[in-house]
Amino acid sequence: MTQHTQFSGGFQNAPVDAAHAFRAAMTVMARPGEIRELKGVLPPGPLSVATGTLLLTLCDQETSVHLAGRINTSEVRNWLVFHTGAPITSAAEADFAVGTWDELMPLSSYRIGTPEYPDRSATLIVECDELLPQGSALRGPGIKQASHLSLPDIGVLQDNARLYPLGCDFFFTSNDKIAALPRSTQIGVGD
Repeated sequence: MTQHTQFSGGFQNAPVDAAHAFRAAMTVMARPGEIRELKGVLPPGPLSVATGTLLLTLCDQETSVHLAGRINTSEVRNWLVFHTGAPITSAAEADFAVGTWDELMPLSSYRIGTPEYPDRSATLIVECDELLPQGSALRGPGIKQASHLSLPDIGVLQDNARLYPLGCDFFFTSNDKIAALPRSTQIGVGD
């Protein structure tokens, strides 16, 4: 990785760009199944624009990140550490984990919080080929009746939701699009 690549690709106007990205991330977490645009950075491949933007928005030197599979390259590690200071760690210690669904499995590798501190769980950022407002029916907080989102493994996600208030939270990204699935969301097969 050249120094130019490592140092480039961050927010152009960090305070403003990060604030817009943070709002988009919190909006999709508050409205499960809603798909929004998320951009602002140009990360090294194979990170998507949405994932790179999310990482630069949510990570700092106190949030550990696990990079799974093809995402775990020296270019991505160097870029992320340069822009955020976030330590790279194992799945078991991660605050955030990034990869494709298959690369991130098994879900049991990640912290799910404790009864005293349910917020001490991992958030998984799942890189997807596409995000569509169809498929699984989502119900729960932030959803008026039902919303729909194309999800990878419904059974695993339903098992995670059954752990509530424990469990992992999820962001799903594709190119410059993002959606979220908090652990409080109930997942149906269609509707």
